[in-house]
Amino acid sequence: MAQHQLDSLDKNILRLISEDARIPFLEVARACNVSGAAIHQRIQKLTNMGVLKGSQFIIDPEKIGYETCAYVGLYLKDPSSFDQVVEALHEIPEVVECHYTTGGYDLFIKLYAKNNHHLLNIIHDKLQPLGLARSETIVAFNAVIDRQMPLTKLDLDSL
Repeated sequence: MAQHQLDSLDKNILRLISEDARIPFLEVARACNVSGAAIHQRIQKLTNMGVLKGSQFIIDPEKIGYETCAYVGLYLKDPSSFDQVVEALHEIPEVVECHYTTGGYDLFIKLYAKNNHHLLNIIHDKLQPLGLARSETIVAFNAVIDRQMPLTKLDLDSL
């Protein structure tokens, strides 16, 4: 993937907002010694370039009753049905990530369930009908590291 050409202002903005996504644009503007309008324009430019992928509030699944986090490796009966399976996975709200990977799995997904019984129902009632030869499930007890890709000075210097 090609890297985007970013100037020092872009890099400074990225550093500031990666440290605190809720930092007011005017505070970023003051730190960068530019106008608020310039920050808005640069944020829009970085979004249009795909460097920034929006902003969101992160909901803790456990706090809303989804106590089981699982990773499931999917083996498709017919790997040519990949696109249809991915479309169907989009319709399963408990599936929060889907990756096409190397190795034995055709797809690797992350999902949340209310409990182990709910997890079993998702696998049996929602995943198996998608045309799986089989699946392998790993239940995660706790995420000990959960973060965005951190930006270091070295990363910013190479952009």
